[in-house]
Order: sequence, then structure tokens, then C-alpha cells
Amino acid sequence: MPLLLQVLRDPAVAMDLRPLEWDLLLRQARRGVLLAKLAVLLEPWLDSIPPGPRHHLHAALLTAARQSKLAHWEVDRIRAALQPLGVEPILLKGTAYLMAGLPASQGRVFGDVDILVPKARIAEIEASLLAHGWNFQEELDAYDERYYREWMHEIPPLTHEDRGSSLDVHHTILPPSARIQVNTAALFEDTRELPTQRGVRVLAPVTMVLHSAAHLFHEGELEKGLRDLFDLDALLRDFGNDPAFWAALVPRAGVLGLTRPLFYALHYATRWLDTPVPADVMRAASANAPAWPSLMDACYDRALMPDHPSCDRAFTHSARMALYVRSHWLRMPFGLLAQHLGRKAWMRCQPTPEATGQA
Repeated sequence: MPLLLQVLRDPAVAMDLRPLEWDLLLRQARRGVLLAKLAVLLEPWLDSIPPGPRHHLHAALLTAARQSKLAHWEVDRIRAALQPLGVEPILLKGTAYLMAGLPASQGRVFGDVDILVPKARIAEIEASLLAHGWNFQEELDAYDERYYREWMHEIPPLTHEDRGSSLDVHHTILPPSARIQVNTAALFEDTRELPTQRGVRVLAPVTMVLHSAAHLFHEGELEKGLRDLFDLDALLRDFGNDPAFWAALVPRAGVLGLTRPLFYALHYATRWLDTPVPADVMRAASANAPAWPSLMDACYDRALMPDHPSCDRAFTHSARMALYVRSHWLRMPFGLLAQHLGRKAWMRCQPTPEATGQA
């Protein structure tokens, strides 16, 4: 088990670390985007930690606090841009945890704001955001435009021209071309208004967990996989204090079409983080286990660890590649996938403007 995971599971372990072990711990935490989370867990012992590591952990806490302030301002600006349209965006992932004041937000850093809005309103929402200073991160050709507009669950990523903040605008949580068809209408039926921020909403607890599961277990690039697994652990521990949450979890996964991602979420949270899941809920979720669970364990046990050489085991690269291919297989039907990957391979073979002297 990587040192980072040992310390995150039992922070007191850090008190016996030697200097080289501290160096390794911090490197693993940075690669796993978990340095601020580590700092939060070690905060009670911060004065006892050697000066070198303590400075890094203190800096991570300051960075997380600053990001929290910036995120609150960014959400307010998004709300202001969409309020004239009568649209209340639904916050997703890290921003939602932060704005809802959930334990999952403690030490949780994120690079962009994700919102969910009705697909029928996408054109006017996009126009309003563009008018308020957001622009597309890069110029897209006709194929990429079609890729986002027809096959993806979001419009092209946006960046604010003054603040440099990133915004992802989703109209559902998995691509419409995906093998799993999400009941998107049901997503919008299960939201909550934030008492501290009128005009924006978050998913209700059960649906929030299911979205987190779908996001993690359909991803092909898992550099942040362990962070996302800790998100699930924190959400399940928090919401699980209400027995009604557990009673609704598996049925709600059936309504949304997310029974397989829920199984993976509960299986790996309990396997790696000892997340307390009632036995009857685990049995019900296990009815949707994959046909080859040991093969998936072999892949995820490797790929969910931080992308640092010290965390690698035999066949780690192969496991990550297999899950990357699987993510594309889940995202598109075979014909569309072959066309898409073929075009990407062809584009990589084309000379860049710099190489041809046209820059």
C-alpha cells in the first residue's frame, strides 16, 4: 500500500516518518492532487511535524483557503450571468461540495467550476456566458465542434477572459453516445437550493453520490482517481448518517441507470478506505457487479493509486491503458469510436505549424 494511502487512512502514522519518507509522502500527495487533503488531516499535529514538510503542508492549506474564496466569487458571477434567463445552474463535483459546506470539501482542490443546465436552454446560456466574459479555451475545427455538440455531455470548455477561471457547462453527466444512458430528466428532479447562495443548486445527496461514482468509473485518465475515491468515501460517511440515504441509494441508481458505477463506488471505497456501507446495501449493489470482478480489481487497484513511480506495481501501465481503452469503449459505439480514434491518430501525424515554418 502506498505511503500516502497509509497516512490518509491513519494520519498518526506520519508522526513516525523519517525525512526521506516525508519527502516521498509529499511527492505522492502532489501527484495525487491530495496535498491539501493531507494537510487538513495532519493539521492537529502540524506543530510537531518537521519544519520542511510543515511549510509545504501550511502552504497547501493557504492555497485551499484562497481557492475557496475565489470559487465563491466565481459561482456568484455565474449566477449573475444566468439569473436574467431564469436559469438556476446546478453545481457539480468539487464546487458543489464546497458551496454546500460538505466534509468532502475539506482540502478538496479543483481546477474548474462544473455546472449542469437544461439542454434545451444551452444556446441562450452559452450566449449569456460569452457576453459576460467567458470564451472558449481554444478554437475548434468543424469536427471538434460536432464532437462536442452531438456526442458529448458538455459544450467546449470556457475560460473567463479577465479572471482566467475555467468553466465546464454540462447538460447531462455522461455522453449521449455512451453505452449507459442516463435518465437526465430524473437528475433535474432531485436538486436542492443552497441556503447561503440563492440562484444556484446542487444535486440531492443520493444523486450527488451517484454522479461522483459515474464520473470516476467512466474516466479513462485516473491521475486524480484516488482523490475522487476519497470524495466518495467522505460523501458516503456524511450522508450515511441518515438511514433514509442508504434505503434510497440502490433504487435511485436504477432510476438513473447508474447501477454498475454504484457497485464500483461501494466496492472500491470499502476495499481501500473501509467506508462503512450496510451489508444489505452492498448485497443489493453487488447484483450489478461485472462479469470479471477480479480482472477489474487488478486494473483499478493499480490505476487508482497516485501516478508516481513509487506507487507502481507490476503491470500498472497496462492496467491504466486498459481502463483508458475501456473508457472510450463506454463513451461511444464501435463505429463512432473507430472514426474518432482514427481521426485523432491522423491528426497526430500531421506536421505542426512550427515544424512547417508557418507559425
